[in-house]
Amino acid sequence: MEKEGLMKKYLIKYWFFIGIAVVVFLAFQAPIVGIKIKEWRLLSIGIFLAFFINGLELQTKSMIEEMKNIRGLASAVLSSLFFFPVLTYFLASFLLRDLSDFTLGAILIAVAPVTIASGTVLTGLARGNIPLSILICIAVNFVSLFTIPISLRIMVQFEQHIELSAIELLKNLMLIVLLPTILGQLLRIKVQDRLKRYHAAFSYFSQTVILMIILNSVSSSTDQLLRAGPQVLYVFLFMIPLHAVVLITNYGLSRVLKFDRPSRATFTIHTSQKTLTIPYIVWAAYFSVHLPMAMIPPIVYHLTQMVTDTFVADHFRKQSE
Repeated sequence: MEKEGLMKKYLIKYWFFIGIAVVVFLAFQAPIVGIKIKEWRLLSIGIFLAFFINGLELQTKSMIEEMKNIRGLASAVLSSLFFFPVLTYFLASFLLRDLSDFTLGAILIAVAPVTIASGTVLTGLARGNIPLSILICIAVNFVSLFTIPISLRIMVQFEQHIELSAIELLKNLMLIVLLPTILGQLLRIKVQDRLKRYHAAFSYFSQTVILMIILNSVSSSTDQLLRAGPQVLYVFLFMIPLHAVVLITNYGLSRVLKFDRPSRATFTIHTSQKTLTIPYIVWAAYFSVHLPMAMIPPIVYHLTQMVTDTFVADHFRKQSE
C-alpha cells in the first residue's frame, strides 16, 4: 500500500517528463497517430485554446506597478529577441553548418518569444516576481510578432527554394497567438473570480499541448531521425551549453540592473525560456516539407530548459528560505 502511494506521488510529480518519454516512444512505434492529430486539426485547436487560456490567466491589475520597470522589460526583450538569436545564428552557422535542418531549427527556437505557462510556473517555484514574469511574457511575445518575420528573413538562407512572406507570417502569428489571447482577456473580466479553481487544470492542459506538439514533430521526422542516427547527438551537445550560456548571461544582466532576489530569479529563468509553440507554427507552415527534422533542435531546447530550469528555480527558492 505504501509503495502504491509513493508510485502515485511520483507519477503526479513527474507526469510531464514521463509523458515526454511516452509520446516519443509512441511517435516511433505508431507515427500515424502524431500525423493524424495535425490532419484532424486537433493540434490547431489545442494551440488556440492554450493561448486563450493564457489570456484568461494574465492578471493585469497586479502588474501596474511593474510597468514602471522599463529597464527590466526592455532588457528582457533585447536579451530574448536580439542577443539570443544573434548568438545562436553565429554558433549554428559554425557548428551546424553542414546540417541545414538543425541550423534552421536552432534559429527557429532562438527567434521565438519566451514561454507563457512554464516560465511563470517556474518563477512561482523560485519564489520570484510573478507580475514581472507576466509582463516579460507579454512584452516579449508582442514584440516577437514583428521581429520573427524580420529575423527569419535575415537569418534563413538555404539552397532550397522557400517562400517566406513577412506579412503572411505576421498575419498567421497574430491570428494564432494574439487573437485567442485577447479573447481570453475579454472573457477574464466576467469570470476572473472563478479562475483560481481551474488553475491546475489549465496548467495540465498547456503541458498536454506541448506533448502533442512533440508527438507530431517527432512523428513527422521518424524516418529522418533514424537515418540521421548519431547526428542527433550534435543537437544535444549544441543546445545544452547554449541554454547554460543564456542563463548565465541573463543572471549577470539581472545583477547589473540591480534587481532584488525575486526579480533576479524571474529575469534569469523567464527570459531564458523559449516557447515551443511558435517554432512549431512557423515550421509546420513553411519548412516541414523541405526541412522535416528542423523541429528537433526546438524540442531538445525545450527539454533542456524544462529540466535545467527546474533545478535553477529550486536553487532560488532555497536562497529565499
